[in-house]
Amino acid sequence: MTLSDLPALRDVIATHDLAAKKSLGQNFLLDLNLTSKIARMAGDLSDHDILEIGPGPGGLTRGLLMEGARKVVAIERDERCLPALAEVTKASDGRLNVITGDALKIDPLDHLTSPIKVVANLPYNVGTELLVRWLTPQTWPPFWDSLTLMFQKEVAERIVAKPDSKAYGRLSVLAQWRCDAKIVMEIPPRAFTPPPKVTSSVVHLTRLEKPRFEADWSVLEHLVAKAFGQRRKMLRASLKQLHPDIESILNACDILPTRRAETVSIEEFCRLANALKSARA
Repeated sequence: MTLSDLPALRDVIATHDLAAKKSLGQNFLLDLNLTSKIARMAGDLSDHDILEIGPGPGGLTRGLLMEGARKVVAIERDERCLPALAEVTKASDGRLNVITGDALKIDPLDHLTSPIKVVANLPYNVGTELLVRWLTPQTWPPFWDSLTLMFQKEVAERIVAKPDSKAYGRLSVLAQWRCDAKIVMEIPPRAFTPPPKVTSSVVHLTRLEKPRFEADWSVLEHLVAKAFGQRRKMLRASLKQLHPDIESILNACDILPTRRAETVSIEEFCRLANALKSARA
């Protein structure tokens, strides 16, 4: 059997009784034209291993393999999906490795060979946490060359947002500090089973070889979390727990203490992170 011989995804779901579980953040994308298009958004796959999280019945998995991925490592928590994925494995010419378990607890690097791309329709309930982990490793550049990920449209807009916008926040800073990020596709609710209440968007992030501005990642991450955790407050209030003399540090960085987080650029956040680190030392 080849990939083109596999049954339609609706038939796979019916055969294996794969009703999507809300508790697992599942919404299955069944249109193979769309899954192949998402795979193409990740660029040339022929010389990369691909990490996929939450393959479900294997729609995007098929797209990745049919678009020429060198190898796909798919992590699936829902054991109900394993028989359907086993059928894809048999048709993959040895290019698919399915790992059972929680993506938040599994290190997939033992199963992947560099260079690596991550392509996934992330389960809604773990998508943001996984993204932050991939953006904040202790060493940079990370194990991946690019991330091509599907999120709720609202989350995708936060990733690419610019300062002085309502969407600009923690994800914007962490993503754009180390990556080029853009929204490459929108997918309507009707394309999914069951249809979610919101539109989905695919975001493509390409890593930079080094961050745009020098900063300690752990200090920066903590700083932006505090700043945007109380985004309507002035910086002198939202950041007061970080240092007893935070106003002086802000002024030394040419950042008015009365500003709010959504007005602060990535460069300014990095400058402030460096000043905080020096002040603590």
